[in-house]
Amino acid sequence: MRIAIYPGTFDPITYGHVDVAERAAKLFDKVIICVAVNTLKAPLFTGAERVELIKDAVKDIKNIEVEEFEGLLVDYAKKKKADAIVRGLRAVSDFEYEFQMALTNRKLCSDINTVFLMPHENYTYLNSTIVREIASFDGDVSGFVPPNVKKRLEEKYRDSKTKLRRK
Repeated sequence: MRIAIYPGTFDPITYGHVDVAERAAKLFDKVIICVAVNTLKAPLFTGAERVELIKDAVKDIKNIEVEEFEGLLVDYAKKKKADAIVRGLRAVSDFEYEFQMALTNRKLCSDINTVFLMPHENYTYLNSTIVREIASFDGDVSGFVPPNVKKRLEEKYRDSKTKLRRK
């Protein structure tokens, strides 16, 4: 069985992420989307919330699992007996960082390859930061994220604005 790990913070998952996951699911027997706990970032959604949002967004893709993880990606990949790490490349600007990470991971574990997949060109400009910013100003993110994510973004920002008004 060919297993791939698709890591990221997914805060929140976008249609670009879903597109890369769908492409990976066609290439591998099993794809594990792993939600990274990154202590350097302050995510809008908790790890558990992101796992829930992703599970709902990819529920129709039968060979995808979603988990949360913390630590070195190669250690997680070895534990899951993964053959590959999947990374999405939107633009040339992504390449330098992803190339550096791929080489570092290869140095740490030469048995695990990194596979770069490009999302559909409709999503090459899209990232979670842009989505969060649009949502924070009550902008329409329905073209960027699945409906469940749009709803949760609206709830998060509505709740945070209510809290600010109370102070």
